[in-house]
Amino acid sequence: MDDGDTIGEELADWGKVALLATVGRVSGRELHAAVGFVEEQDRALLVAAGSETTDWALNLRAAPGCSARIGDDSADYEAHELFGPDRNHAISALILKYGTPAERLGRGPAFRLSRRSEGDDDGR
Repeated sequence: MDDGDTIGEELADWGKVALLATVGRVSGRELHAAVGFVEEQDRALLVAAGSETTDWALNLRAAPGCSARIGDDSADYEAHELFGPDRNHAISALILKYGTPAERLGRGPAFRLSRRSEGDDDGR
């Protein structure tokens, strides 16, 4: 997300998207992206990319430690890439939440972001 892009930040403030912070796989810098999400009962987040070349998804593959902010809630997470039925469930849930424009989500990777415990080393 561009530092000057406030739309993603506003949507995160309103709880419509998660403002995801990943470590750039090339730069090593913290990078931000506004992503659609579905929150599970255990507070894990399901997210999916619209392309195999989406930077935030490639960053999670390289370094799965990340953080996300939704409204006033910020937390550290560990990303786990989803496959098979788990991936299909995540994509279906995102399409149901966000509507038809989210249908392209099936073209990229999907992840389950599990909340880290306070004492966990986040690797970032």
